[in-house]
Amino acid sequence: MTGIDPRPEAITQRVVESISRDDLPLVDDRSRLRYVMNNLILHIHPSKVSKASLKFTYTWGLGGLAILLLTILVGTGIMLMFVYTPTPETAYTDMLRLQTEVNFGQLVRNLHHWSGNLLVIVVFLHLLRVFFTGGLRPPREFNWVLGVFLLLLVVGANFTGYLLPWDQLAYWAVTVGTSLLGYLPLIGEPLARLILGGSEVSGATLTNFYGLHVAIIPMLVFFAGSFHIWRVRKDSLSVPRNLPRRSDPTATSATVKAEKEQQEKVPTLPHLVSIEFVFALVVLALLVLWVSWVNAPLETAADPNHSPNPAKAAWYFMGLQELLLHFHPMFGAIVIPALAMVGLLVFPYLHFDSDSEGIWFRSLKGRRMAWVGAVTALVVTPLLVLLDEYVLDLPALMPSLPSVISNGWIPLGFVLLSLWLFYVLIKALFRANRDEARQSLFVVLVVSFVVLTVIGIAFRGEGMMLMLPWEVL
Repeated sequence: MTGIDPRPEAITQRVVESISRDDLPLVDDRSRLRYVMNNLILHIHPSKVSKASLKFTYTWGLGGLAILLLTILVGTGIMLMFVYTPTPETAYTDMLRLQTEVNFGQLVRNLHHWSGNLLVIVVFLHLLRVFFTGGLRPPREFNWVLGVFLLLLVVGANFTGYLLPWDQLAYWAVTVGTSLLGYLPLIGEPLARLILGGSEVSGATLTNFYGLHVAIIPMLVFFAGSFHIWRVRKDSLSVPRNLPRRSDPTATSATVKAEKEQQEKVPTLPHLVSIEFVFALVVLALLVLWVSWVNAPLETAADPNHSPNPAKAAWYFMGLQELLLHFHPMFGAIVIPALAMVGLLVFPYLHFDSDSEGIWFRSLKGRRMAWVGAVTALVVTPLLVLLDEYVLDLPALMPSLPSVISNGWIPLGFVLLSLWLFYVLIKALFRANRDEARQSLFVVLVVSFVVLTVIGIAFRGEGMMLMLPWEVL
């Protein structure tokens, strides 16, 4: 029987080989480290990537940034768990201790809070990037669905963590947010009681939210995110493409050059990994600079008997809260969000008229149409808000009708009809295909929701009345 080589370098090589499972010879420490890192990296990256896909302006590093923020959140969250107890009697005092007694406690809380908020924005932007570059086309339809599910999980993680400081801001934001569940038919009230642990926000709610925030939702994010990354590997990365103008005499040569760049592949290490590493360092520096100067908000201790005016939901729910001011609650809280969610999930399974994967906004025409959609939403959405706020009162104009009709079905029908007319008109005006027209309609909806969110955050003051931003503050 052949004995085992007892020399330290031989043992080290056997350990490294058992990890990397690479048959190539490991001649020195540098090569060993490179083989191990290469094999670990290949779990989230292919061995080679298209040279064209390295362009930062194609992906903006949003997927990697989301992973970086998740890593920060896990690390800071574990540290916070050592000094936090999820009970109404201790939660708020623990927040105060973090600020005054725990070394770097305020910094860690700031980093956790702002990373969580930034993650919502980054995942949302990543979803938009995939949409506008055609990354949801076959065979990536289901991975788009996974992305939407991950966005919901990220919002859920933020929402459950929002209550943990147990201050006035958190208590009443969660009260407003969970009240939306009551509008779900049949299951709304039982579901709200299950999440709250009773009929209102209490110590049971804090315990439930803590369990969801530190265990259940992170576990779901881990498995869904792992599956999402694996599907990216299996479905292959979309490659950026440029469409030269037809009038350009060099269009043919430019197209040939672009096709060559798309076909050329380079090793992931170091070409892609080095870019990601530098980008991560820059983001970390900016994030640390921000959290060093801007503290996570903390108001007075939660008081169930004293509601602030106005009582607002968390900022990522302000668009929905704004809808509630203009629609019957069932429509603002349930019907419209459900229609939007179904549309997002179904979209990648629709028929596509053109091969525009990897092209920002489908085409040059699609870019112009996207601008038209954005400007339309920026102008029309505030006008409709002002019209409903100061001029139009549908329930008063139609007192004989139930409010679910006068302030629900009728305005919803008007909105859907307007969106359909916009789709038909812009498709005919630009002589566009369905892909370009759908994209323009999608831009209208996204920009409208962003405008409603901004109005809810910055323009709603006492009694949820419209005010100028400096009056709200």
